[in-house]
Order: sequence, then C-alpha cells, then structure tokens
Amino acid sequence: MTKLIECVPNFSEGRDKNKIDKIANSITSIPDVKLLHIDTGFDANRTVITFAGSPEGVEKAAYESIKTAAQEIDMRKHRGTHPRIGATDVFPLIPLHGINEQECVDISMRIAQKVGNELSIPVYLYENSAANPQRKNLAEIRKGNYEGFADKMKLQEWKPDFGPDVFNPKTGATVIGVRNFLIAYNINLNSTDTKAASTIAGILREKRFVKNSDGSVNEVQGRFKNCKAIGWFVPEYNCAQVSFNLINYKITSVHHVYEETKRLAAELGISVTGSEIIGLIPEEAIKEAGNFYLSRNDNSGSFSDNEIIQSAVFNLGLNDKVLFDPEKKILKSYYDLTSSSSGGY
Repeated sequence: MTKLIECVPNFSEGRDKNKIDKIANSITSIPDVKLLHIDTGFDANRTVITFAGSPEGVEKAAYESIKTAAQEIDMRKHRGTHPRIGATDVFPLIPLHGINEQECVDISMRIAQKVGNELSIPVYLYENSAANPQRKNLAEIRKGNYEGFADKMKLQEWKPDFGPDVFNPKTGATVIGVRNFLIAYNINLNSTDTKAASTIAGILREKRFVKNSDGSVNEVQGRFKNCKAIGWFVPEYNCAQVSFNLINYKITSVHHVYEETKRLAAELGISVTGSEIIGLIPEEAIKEAGNFYLSRNDNSGSFSDNEIIQSAVFNLGLNDKVLFDPEKKILKSYYDLTSSSSGGY
C-alpha cells in the first residue's frame, strides 16, 4: 500500500511572488512529492501551500521549504493581519493514505530536530506531536505573536523542543506537528464591522471567555465542538469575515457553521454574502454539504458527483469573492505522485 502524507505549511509571505515561487520550487524539486495548491493572502501577508508525498519525499521537502523560507523572509520587516511567530509559522503533517499517526509523528520530530540544529530556528512541537500538553494547541504557542516571542522564550516553560533557546529575530520560531485534517473556512459579511464578526466567532467557537461583573473571567462552552474562530476585517474584500478552523469536519461541518453564521448575522442586522475555503476541502466534506442542501430543498432522486458539488458551491457562496475551482480546491484521498505537479494562485 502506498504511504501518503499531506502537508499544509503556512509561510509568512503573501505579497512577493518571487519569494513564494522559490519556496514552492523547493518543494517541487523533491521526487515523490506533488504540489496540490497555493493560497496567498495579501492582507494576511501569508501563503498556505498544500502538497502530498511519500514519507521520504515529505521529509526532504519539508526541510527544504523551511530552509528556503528562512533565507527569503525577514520577519523583522513582516506586517500582516494573521497571527504568526515565524517565517514558516506552522508546518502541519496529516496522515492521508496507508500510514499511521505514529509514523508521521516520528517524521515530524526528525524534521523539527534537523530544522532546529541546522537552521538555528527554535521549533515547537504541537498537536499529536506535542510531548507537553500545554503545547498541543497552536493558539497557546502563538500567544504573544512574533513581537512578543523573544520575551516569551525567556520563560522556562516556553523553551523550544528543538533548536536554540534564544529568539531568532530574522526567522522567528516554527511550529511543527501531526494533526487531523483541518478545514480553514472564512465566511464573508456584508459589513466592515469587526466587532460583529468577533461576536459571532465568540458564540460559535468551542471555547469562549466571558468577563464577570467583578472582573473575573469564566470559560464558557461555545456552539460548535472542534471549532476555532476569530473575527477580522479584510481590506482586499472590504468586508469583515468570521474565520474558522474546523478541526474535525465530521463533527462540525462547513454547512452547519455557515447556516448558524447566517442566523446570528441576521440577529445583528447584517447578512452573509458567501464564504471561501483556504487551501483544500476534502471531497467527503463538500459532498456532505451538497447533499445537505439538496435534501433541504426537497430535491429527490439521484445526483451526479458534479451536481452534488455544485449544490455546495452555490449554497455556501464559494464564488463570492474568488472563483472556486473544484479541480484545484477539493482534496481526494489518493494522488498519483508520478504525474506532474499542479497548483496555482
């Protein structure tokens, strides 16, 4: 059985195409690796690259891409709307086909050790690779952002897992680990009000914090499990967004999040205009959304895969700001690594 790992590294560069191309080329230069998609955000100043490959190919491509990002990106000059701590901000590995989690964890640790030792970048292990429970959650590691990370690293509890225990101002730090498939999903509002977007995010995400009259803070369970969310403004679109990370789409689906966001937006006197997928969405997840809307609209009979997918695209408003191309945006469970690499932005 062919072993296949997916990687979705996030690089802190979304404006300089030459630098992005160099990082992408460092990945495609490795045998047994297929570039699947490149997603850039100008305002976030961030690029998400999706690729898949054999364990050996992924291990080499991961190191080479992190090395190239360290050479090309100077975090001292970086400005963007997205939280980040380094040039390669986070490098997730996802078991895709024929490989178990522990094998991927072992690979992630070898990558982290090599990056720390040879590139002098502080590396933190997260999610399923984390030995320290405090570091499972990416948001906990990122807290303080790049600007506050030099001070954070002085604390004993925030010494890196690999690499130097002093901050590298040019590269920042990097987070590496194995996680389940995550859907990065943004919902567009017909408003520029980030407060409204943040209010919706606070209600829907798994955990939120409520301040009491005495100033104390309580943690409250939100609407959806396995759901992280923030509200922000996107100048490129001139609208506020509710930005979600759906950690387990089999528990919390894109269509349920979309419908609940529509309902809450209406209560605030605004509306949802559509949504976007950052990176890729599993074929199973988008078909589930398509079938949900076909069923809700009382459509009976059988439908082709294309009709099901188009139902999801239409009802989720996936063409609202940027054209959604199913051929480029839907992740299948298996890829032929012998075929030519593809991707674009």
